[in-house]
Amino acid sequence: MSDPRKIVLHSLAGYRPELASLVADWIKDGVRYVGVVGIDASRIEDAIDDLCIGNGVEPYFMLTASHDADETLEDAVFLAEQLSEGVGAGPVEVVTF
Repeated sequence: MSDPRKIVLHSLAGYRPELASLVADWIKDGVRYVGVVGIDASRIEDAIDDLCIGNGVEPYFMLTASHDADETLEDAVFLAEQLSEGVGAGPVEVVTF
């Protein structure tokens, strides 16, 4: 899938420092939405938000969401597929992290 505008990040191991390089690539590729499901979903969402804001000089708009422990990967993908306003109606890529 080339240049997805929407990503669902399936966290299997929780927050890791490698997240920063993933987010940098997503910003470069024009990703507009990232939903996080799995281990440390809320912490990872907060980290993505912080990385998008950076030092505040050139913030990048990326809509983010984290999903509760009782929500499945399928739930997260379904929500991402429903989004279109401001993030585009394109396909959703699932990234396992």
